[in-house]
Amino acid sequence: MAPIIIRNTYTVVPAEPTWTGRFPLAEWDQVGTITHVPTIYFYDKPPDSFQGNVVETLKNSLSRALFHFYPLAGRLRWLPQDRLELDCNAAGVKLMEAESEAELIDFNNFLGAAEFEKLVPQVNYKSPIETIPLFLAQVTKFKCGRISLSVKVSHAVVDGQSALHFLSEWGRIARGEPLETVPFLDRKVLWAGEQLPPFATSPQYEGKEFEEPPLLIGETDCVEERKKETVVAMLRLSKSQLQKLRSRVNTSEYADPARGFTRYETVTGHVWRCACKARGHSPEQPTGLVISVDARNRVQPPLPRGYFGNATLDVVAASISAGKISKAIKNVTNEYVMTGIEYLKNHEDLKEFQDIHTLGSTEGPFYGNPNLGLVSWLTLPMYGLDFGWGQEVYMGPGTNDLDGNSLLLSDKNEDGSLILATCQQVVHMEAFKKHFYEDI
Repeated sequence: MAPIIIRNTYTVVPAEPTWTGRFPLAEWDQVGTITHVPTIYFYDKPPDSFQGNVVETLKNSLSRALFHFYPLAGRLRWLPQDRLELDCNAAGVKLMEAESEAELIDFNNFLGAAEFEKLVPQVNYKSPIETIPLFLAQVTKFKCGRISLSVKVSHAVVDGQSALHFLSEWGRIARGEPLETVPFLDRKVLWAGEQLPPFATSPQYEGKEFEEPPLLIGETDCVEERKKETVVAMLRLSKSQLQKLRSRVNTSEYADPARGFTRYETVTGHVWRCACKARGHSPEQPTGLVISVDARNRVQPPLPRGYFGNATLDVVAASISAGKISKAIKNVTNEYVMTGIEYLKNHEDLKEFQDIHTLGSTEGPFYGNPNLGLVSWLTLPMYGLDFGWGQEVYMGPGTNDLDGNSLLLSDKNEDGSLILATCQQVVHMEAFKKHFYEDI
């Protein structure tokens, strides 16, 4: 593919003065993935009716959006015991302007995320954390006149719901519209920087999500598995394939006749089984699945509309049945969330729970072989990001190249179909694809 040339790099700060000071992060902000999560959008050539300059439009509207979402313009700071806080110092975010002689046809119908790497802003995690922007964006203009916009957002500051809230409001501001939902910035609703009140009873908290993931039988660590070459695939499930899969699992011995399994539970169980088969696991091999659950409406009272932070919790299932996945999700109650917060507040050090999420890293938990992590974007408002020149023709994950990482999203172009973005070791991928379709 033709090279990507960075023409300009801008530091964008809030359009007006904002509150400055130290901002406590909630416990759930500080565990799991604490680096950046990438997404990418592709657009057709702006129509003649769009009279503005693409880069100037993005830059100016981003500055105005940061006035409302000013924590994103700050920086993280390390505290003792590997805890983090947010320094709201208006240091700004990065916006890069790039060009390429490539055309959209070069991107293989968006079926391979590997081609996106140069279109996504790069972050040097060897730099001091207080120098790393929390939000980075890159707009790339192609020879054909089309555009890509890729963003990276710090997962230590926001989850997917909050990140998409910011992007949506950025687009509204660019189109000259008012905010739809004002962000709620006070993380004390999740007891950030404060002690929880005493529990009425002493709940038992297992904390399975904070245990070391299973290892391959015969191994004492995951060092060798971390080194294995990986590849990303984007696999489509048609509406009819999904219906067939759901029909099968909802008539199985594990089904709950009163409820039935959701499409996420159904597909996740299927992906887990396919991964175990593709990896050649023996029946005795322990394996864990990490799934994310949005707790916004599971805590009491529910979090305020527009809560801007992390409210998505990782939970662990330890079986390849959809029933176990369903149970793990149901377990996320108000008591579960609060006891998890208490557990983390009382833990001496959080380092062991922090996923550095970079290739080659030996730090943090590893959810590759024999394990799997599957995040759902099915309920997120992903599509329709319009900055004034029309909605995107494609939106998806930027890069997702760590073994075991998988993402489930709806297909914008085909009603009822789903897309699985999954990263597997090269030696396992073809077998995984085979089982994924043949075992439906």
